[in-house]
Amino acid sequence: MDEHHSSGEDGDLIESSNGKDLVSTEGSSDMEPYVGMDFESEEAAKVFYDAYATRMGFIMRVDAFRRSMRDGKVVWRRLVCNKEGFRKLRPKRSENRKPRAITREGCKAMIVVKKEKTGKWVVTRFVKEHNHPLVVTPANGRRSVLLSQTPDEKDLKIRELTAELQRERKRSAAFQEQLDMVLRDMEDHSHHLSRNIDDIVQSVREIESKRLALSHS
Repeated sequence: MDEHHSSGEDGDLIESSNGKDLVSTEGSSDMEPYVGMDFESEEAAKVFYDAYATRMGFIMRVDAFRRSMRDGKVVWRRLVCNKEGFRKLRPKRSENRKPRAITREGCKAMIVVKKEKTGKWVVTRFVKEHNHPLVVTPANGRRSVLLSQTPDEKDLKIRELTAELQRERKRSAAFQEQLDMVLRDMEDHSHHLSRNIDDIVQSVREIESKRLALSHS
């Protein structure tokens, strides 16, 4: 972040996943994002907003991004509340299944950061208001910056991955069965050709033998 908004010397430091960007939480305990606020990197912006989210009582989710047309690097990022958007409706599989808790409520809270030519990431949009109650967690309950998910979201993701794994296993088994059938057919065809060749060779030998016998009689 810029020097004007740096933390105090006694502040607690949060280290990012790449071990480079450090953001103080104690010295900036009364700060909130604002348009024009800048960071040294995208990661630093994520760390700051995640700490802000924890302090305010919501969970950050890393959302949409845009890439540079020149080099393909991310130059625009939106960080949102995990209750942003709405859950997609899916056909009911069973009436006996317990309905999942609602985790998406169309919350608009977010910040948008954009990489400038100077290399710094600047906040270009900030929406503070949430449309749901905020629940402040204890200071010692810090979460991983980029893995902030509720138990319900984690459970949903596990179920989705499990279903995908089962589908891929079924596909693999079907392809393996088809391959085995092809190999069996190839083996049968090979034996059939081998027998035919043996018969032809034997027939040629018999014909040649008869021809020689007639030529010497």
